[in-house]
Amino acid sequence: MLISLHPKISLSVLIGRLKGKSAYFLRREFWPEIRTRLWGEHFWSPSYMAISCGGAPLAIIKQYIEQQRRPS
Repeated sequence: MLISLHPKISLSVLIGRLKGKSAYFLRREFWPEIRTRLWGEHFWSPSYMAISCGGAPLAIIKQYIEQQRRPS
């Protein structure tokens, strides 16, 4: 996922909101399908990773993200 974030917005707040809202909607819509795949009662792990891409061209970043879908 590539996100442009204003410097005044905390990354941890953004991640918390993304995880919280997505878990809420996914539980509401797909509870029977996902309930056996959770970490206990948790939808997301408590960790996350963020990488700065600086001035890299968007085409290169897009290619990198798309390659993450494929197992090596």
